[in-house]
Amino acid sequence: MKVIGNRISILKKEDLLSIVILPTTDKKKLGFLFLWLMAWTICGLIVFFNYFKIQNQDSKLFIIIYLSFWAYFEFQILRTFLWKRFGKEKIWIKGGFLNYQREISKKGKIKDFDLELINDLKLIELSRSSWSDSINQSFWVKGGERLQFKVQAKTILFGMQLNDEEARAVLNELKTAIKS
Repeated sequence: MKVIGNRISILKKEDLLSIVILPTTDKKKLGFLFLWLMAWTICGLIVFFNYFKIQNQDSKLFIIIYLSFWAYFEFQILRTFLWKRFGKEKIWIKGGFLNYQREISKKGKIKDFDLELINDLKLIELSRSSWSDSINQSFWVKGGERLQFKVQAKTILFGMQLNDEEARAVLNELKTAIKS
């Protein structure tokens, strides 16, 4: 087994290449994300329970709108926390297929791709001056894929928040396995 950095493990056998990418190894930031989730949840619940005490219809309308935004961001924070805490990306090549899974607590849909249909496997370059690239690579969001390939005109993104070195290493392993 080969290990790249603290997050990536690669297993090669005769007819199998398996790559596992963990989302994070920073427990301190994960603790801060949990505190943020708890604070956000408590604030929203306080506003929700005070809704029933208010008599003014304009205030009730404001609270409903506020809670709709709160619920959206609650979902996003929870989704990110669960990914960072329990998630992993799995990529394996076996029997002429590339399989990809985003797993959270051993659950996740497996996508199968025929190796003969895969083309344009490449690294997604980041721009240092791009605000959206900076946000997508930050710890606090789920996303920031660094690798992609195309299958029948559909683009598949993977390798979330890998640095340049990690992304190039995974890309080289995949290209080598697909060619052979």
